[in-house]
Amino acid sequence: MKKLTILAAAAALAAGLAAPAQAQQVRFMTGPQGGSWIPLGGALKAMWEGAIPGLQIQMTPGAGIANVRGIDENKSQVGFANSITTVDGLKGNPPYPKAATNVCQLANLYPQYFQVVALADSGVNEFADFKGKAMVMQPKGNTAEIITLHMLKVNGLDYGSLSKANFVAGYNDAVSMLKDGHAAGFTLGTTAPASAVMNLASARDIRLIGVDDKTLAEMKKINPGYHKLPIKAGTYPKQDKDVEVIAYSTHLVVACDLPDDMVYGMAKAIAGHIGELSGIVKSIETLTPKGMAVDIGVPLHKGAEKFYKEVGAL
Repeated sequence: MKKLTILAAAAALAAGLAAPAQAQQVRFMTGPQGGSWIPLGGALKAMWEGAIPGLQIQMTPGAGIANVRGIDENKSQVGFANSITTVDGLKGNPPYPKAATNVCQLANLYPQYFQVVALADSGVNEFADFKGKAMVMQPKGNTAEIITLHMLKVNGLDYGSLSKANFVAGYNDAVSMLKDGHAAGFTLGTTAPASAVMNLASARDIRLIGVDDKTLAEMKKINPGYHKLPIKAGTYPKQDKDVEVIAYSTHLVVACDLPDDMVYGMAKAIAGHIGELSGIVKSIETLTPKGMAVDIGVPLHKGAEKFYKEVGAL
């Protein structure tokens, strides 16, 4: 009996010691195949696991809106997101079924570009020219698909105005459809240059479709977070001039109930490895703690707030 008691005590002690390690396991939702969020997520995973003892991160594919919902619904604890649709999530605007209440800001990272890519021989010179043609988008509810819907709307179109609206999960699948001539163009929200667009440009001549001031003004009526940035000439093959496109911010969000010390460590690790991260997404090279902490309408996690205050970014 004494031996059994000792064994039981040892088991209880082992379980107690294992509990903190279990609490350090988190799920990290990244992005679709062919975008920048998966390789960037891999770098962050390695960085965070190296900086925070006992932390184990499981990466899964995702998308901006899905990641916000995943965190709020306790299916994930960390994720990439897009500023415009995260704010929509906190307000409970469509396509969110309800307002998100457990999503907090970790860090701003870099601008994202909503890219509208058409085959050069498709006859598409502006967005309205997609009327009667086939397009490829991300699945319904994803950030770039929502922006596509808004762009159609301000141009007097909808999905019914197209000969076919295709919704595919990965950018590479969209590229394959364009290469095979099954669509005139596709939309995506990611960095520039985007590997998927470069892939398409290696096989077919392409044209980036820009946005004018009138269209931007109409888009801002739908979501004030939209703004305009140039994709510089030479970013893609045969692109001989700057193309102004809709832009927004990529940021990292976390569950508000993650431990403060863990999130503090995550923010500190990002700030200490800007050079490494900019090797994956070049536009990160100018990121500073002050830029990471800029208020975009999403409440800061207390752990992140502690770090930003310590370094004078708040």
